[in-house]
Amino acid sequence: HSEHYKNFKKIEMDVYRNGKIIGFSNYEFKYKKNILEVMNNTEFEVKVLGVILFSIKSMSKEKYVNNQLVQFNSSTLQNDKNKFVNLTFDKKLENFKVVGSSYKGVADKNNIIGNWWNHEILKSNTQISPLSGSIKEQKVTFISKEVINIGNEDIEVKHFKLVSTDKNLEEDKKLNFDIWYSEEKNIIFKVEYNRLGKWEYIVKNYQ
Repeated sequence: HSEHYKNFKKIEMDVYRNGKIIGFSNYEFKYKKNILEVMNNTEFEVKVLGVILFSIKSMSKEKYVNNQLVQFNSSTLQNDKNKFVNLTFDKKLENFKVVGSSYKGVADKNNIIGNWWNHEILKSNTQISPLSGSIKEQKVTFISKEVINIGNEDIEVKHFKLVSTDKNLEEDKKLNFDIWYSEEKNIIFKVEYNRLGKWEYIVKNYQ
């Protein structure tokens, strides 16, 4: 439902680890004549005693035509390792063609790109990694209705749990996220997970 985002200009998120800001993940939206383009710029870096333990610099672009994802491209430098995804929609076969650093092949057209701007990720059974193109099965469970404070604003949200369903995945590749989503504003305001520390993506600004 890309038209849900036609009035958005941007969503900016701070990235926290153990309560400290270490970077950002920002989305920019352009909508014209049933075509939605979403650009993402993500950068963060984890340092311990001056040594970089983990870093990411990533740029991506999604394109939707009449609510259908037709193209996704990303380029990522993760810990000095290059990752990428080039995805296109095949109208005749009604599926995605994916060329990524971790997966090359086809994918069902109902897959969602694993980004935090799109609330459809809460309705999907699978997602495509925006960094490498790998496809992961998932289960989303509603936890509760809550009120969270973001930027001195109390926001009514729904709290969801998103986890991997593939038990054969390596532990560090499994999905395990808590997600807080506002139906009224149509924004995922907060994402939290634990992996060598507590990580949070929190919206700081949206237009």
